[in-house]
Amino acid sequence: MRGLSGEDGNGGTTPPEPGGGTAAGRAAVAGLAAVGVLGLLATGCSTGGTGARDEGAVPADQSAVSVPPTPTASASPAFRRVDVVALLKDDPKVGDQVKRDLKPCAEDAYPVDTSYGNLTGTGVADVVVNVMTCGDAVGVGTYVYRVREQRYENVFALEEPAVYSEIDRGDLVVTKQVYAKGDPIAYPSGEDVITYRWSSDRFTEHYAVHNEYSKAVEGGDISGPAPTAPSEN
Repeated sequence: MRGLSGEDGNGGTTPPEPGGGTAAGRAAVAGLAAVGVLGLLATGCSTGGTGARDEGAVPADQSAVSVPPTPTASASPAFRRVDVVALLKDDPKVGDQVKRDLKPCAEDAYPVDTSYGNLTGTGVADVVVNVMTCGDAVGVGTYVYRVREQRYENVFALEEPAVYSEIDRGDLVVTKQVYAKGDPIAYPSGEDVITYRWSSDRFTEHYAVHNEYSKAVEGGDISGPAPTAPSEN
């Protein structure tokens, strides 16, 4: 019988197996190595260890992960329809002449254009109102109302012939027709286009353009026969 010390039954020493060490020793070392590898794998895969999977499981379909939308500063203000005719008639800043002429052109159709948009940043849409004449739709007054303490207040008013306002990307753009002496109402000599921006609780002029119209059109002062359509070859 072979002893644990590697001696044979006659007191001699058992010769080593090829490759170094006894067969039993190599089997024991291999078993310990396998246990160590399994232990390392178990430690590395655990969620509380320091292995390569510490960040957690990867979603099966990353494209399905929802990302909340980024809010923008240019969100549309709340729209609130306004009875602009009543607003104008109750407004002390609207001139008496405009109020007297503010009558329906047909049945209950008033000569009033209304635009809603963000001009003053209150969170509620500002209101731009243009009052015109019934016959030739010439603007006689333009106004801007904003919400303050749950009420609309007049923050811009301009009353003169042939004036009209509109909202352009957060700016108030006012167009005024320019008439030279003898110009018919339908054919002004030019126009002034003024851009206003809201700053420090009021509108301030930001940009101005003056346009002059050609006289070589119908209603101009150039005499001669009317132009004919080009001939087709």
